Amino acid sequence: MIKVYNTMERKKVPFIPQTESRVSMYVCGPTTYNYIHIGNARPIVVFDAIRKYLQYKGFDVTYVQNYTDIDDKIIRKAREEKTDPLELAGRYIEEYSKDAAALGVEPANIHPKVSENIPEIVEMIQTLIEKGHAYERNGDVYFRVRSFREYGKLSGRDLDELKSGARVQVDELKEDPLDFALWKKAKPEEPSWESPWGQGRPGWHIECSAMSMKFMGPTFDIHGGGYDLVFPHHENEIAQSECYTGQTFANYWLHNGFITVNEEKMSKSLGNFFLVREVLETFSGAVVRFFLLSTHYRSPLDFSDTKLAEDERALSKLQNTWEHLLEATPTRGAVGAPSLEDAARAARLHIEEAMDDDFNTALAVGALFDFAREINSGLARGLTEEELEAAKQVLQDFGVDILGVLTEKAAPAGDDALTADLMELIIEIRTKVREDKNWSLADLIRDRLKEKGVHLEDTKEGTRWKVQ
Repeated sequence: MIKVYNTMERKKVPFIPQTESRVSMYVCGPTTYNYIHIGNARPIVVFDAIRKYLQYKGFDVTYVQNYTDIDDKIIRKAREEKTDPLELAGRYIEEYSKDAAALGVEPANIHPKVSENIPEIVEMIQTLIEKGHAYERNGDVYFRVRSFREYGKLSGRDLDELKSGARVQVDELKEDPLDFALWKKAKPEEPSWESPWGQGRPGWHIECSAMSMKFMGPTFDIHGGGYDLVFPHHENEIAQSECYTGQTFANYWLHNGFITVNEEKMSKSLGNFFLVREVLETFSGAVVRFFLLSTHYRSPLDFSDTKLAEDERALSKLQNTWEHLLEATPTRGAVGAPSLEDAARAARLHIEEAMDDDFNTALAVGALFDFAREINSGLARGLTEEELEAAKQVLQDFGVDILGVLTEKAAPAGDDALTADLMELIIEIRTKVREDKNWSLADLIRDRLKEKGVHLEDTKEGTRWKVQ
């Protein structure tokens, strides 16, 4: 049975979806005014892996991730660039898709945009007003926080202790400083839509409530996002949604921990953020994904080039095992040797146990490395077809399909193709030299290539080369 840490209950609990064999999951997506940074990438990768594991376990997953394409930050950025806010948001949605794909992230089933769901947002606000949970003031609409008696149940905050300040906007039009905007009156040269309260645009919190319920109903299984969204965003989502429907909004709340730089939270406001595409200029998407999944998703993760370089070296060993496994030819196996089929079954069990325990990708990665060592020993002695297939399936299921840190070796192109051809020629010459027992020349070729960063490995299946 899968157990998850539910932020609402502050403990691990059994995961039981509303409908057997089906899971509905909503994860807050990007506000599209800039390229995503590595902190933004963590929930994107984490919940992609969670989704894929749930699918592996046999669940039909409906995964919804929104695009916030209307927001104060978008409007400010568009004003700076002298462009239309929706055009700017559309451009960064495309850039987000490129970065997500580079990280091995599969698109959600549905990527709703705020701008395309205004009627649903307006209807929800109207209903909240009719039920006495919201009120209009001069074209703005606010949610009446104290009308929801359970406000604070997700974050553990007490209404009487909350003060107007850093996260609470003081506005003389509000009945209470804690009330938050559902609809904002239009300002000159800002995108706006018609509503019963005049031209305007939605507030941030109402967007996710309206879009998640539109595509998954009044109650769904999992709501995910970064820990920084617990308050006020997710707290406000719960309040307005449950006042609107009278039902539980989401059954399970999953939040990933922060990424830090020198143990300080990464954020655009602090200026200590690193754009994903800048990181990808030095490290592959698989390495970045490996870095993000090598720590449990709820734990803090400190970013550094040194850590990424270490992860790159570690992942290269796992990738090397995977490639050798794909290229290996079956033998009769070694008499009296332990069966790699048994090791594959044990590895699968260990990885599933890790993932069933609140999606512990860190332990799953460790189990993959343990199994890789057994694969390497098996390759050295020879493996039967059954052993090869069992080992391949474990690495395919978890290394490739779920964790997404392994890739099949791509066919080279352009200059890379020429390099591959030249290397094959050098290896062919060196093989002939070795057959003639000219060991000194064979070693010279190997050593000179090593000086150039090309490593040769002599195996029973032939000589392999790799740039290191």
